[in-house]
Amino acid sequence: MQAAPVRATAIPTFTDALRAVESLLMSGGQRTARRNAWTSVLEDRRRAKDRVEAQRVLEQAATRS
Repeated sequence: MQAAPVRATAIPTFTDALRAVESLLMSGGQRTARRNAWTSVLEDRRRAKDRVEAQRVLEQAATRS
């Protein structure tokens, strides 16, 4: 009796599946635009978090004086 062949390819992740569907539904330019927009959203969130942290530090420094 022979062993079943070993599967050499990885099972795609949910993200891989979404990207595959995205590539079928959107042209390349639309995909790029969507990804650029999402990158901008993440960068805006990071800057907002940094502003909140800076505000907190400034307020703490003001109360010590």
